[in-house]
Amino acid sequence: MIEPRLLQNFNGNRALVVTDRASAMDTLVTALERLGVAVAAGNIVGSVGDIDLTTLSAERDVIFIDGDMGDGAALPLTPVGQLPPAPVIGVIGVTAPSRLKALMRAGATSFLRKPIHASAVYPALFVGVNEYRRHRHLEALLEDQERRRRGRRDVVKAIIRVMAVHGLDDDGAYDLLRRRCMAARQTMEEYCSALVREQDLVADDTCCGPDVARQERRAK
Repeated sequence: MIEPRLLQNFNGNRALVVTDRASAMDTLVTALERLGVAVAAGNIVGSVGDIDLTTLSAERDVIFIDGDMGDGAALPLTPVGQLPPAPVIGVIGVTAPSRLKALMRAGATSFLRKPIHASAVYPALFVGVNEYRRHRHLEALLEDQERRRRGRRDVVKAIIRVMAVHGLDDDGAYDLLRRRCMAARQTMEEYCSALVREQDLVADDTCCGPDVARQERRAK
């Protein structure tokens, strides 16, 4: 899986700003608009709960969260260990550990200090967006590894069955399966899982008769 390239141009992105002091974000809004990041009036809200999370795009949206808001309970976007639906950048004035922790729990991958200086907005945006993309890439790699791990059982089953049918040793059976999965343009795990399922269905029909086997599969 190819590592995502670093984004340097954010023209066409959309920013959502979560704050209870909109006037304190004027410099941020101006700097973002100069970078081509749209900040509509309706995108400045007082709580994360005011954002329709289902409409967010990880490729387009960026969320700026004011860490000094009085309602800290409004901050978390996602359970610990899961990525938010879009990159999150924390805006902080008071660097108390509790506020930093709340922003980290919200998924912040970058921070912007108050008072906000226009020159600091692009670096915070660059780091926040690209670090989020890197986390998504690592998450996808882990999911792929977990899927492959679950499929290894079927690979072992398929190798044993091919050895029995074709009279091959384990290396020969694996090589035969590898050639077949390449011809089918599937991964070894996908091909072996389909092969094992197909053979199990045939075995059920042979042992029980097609009608009984079908009834058993419906019951499952």
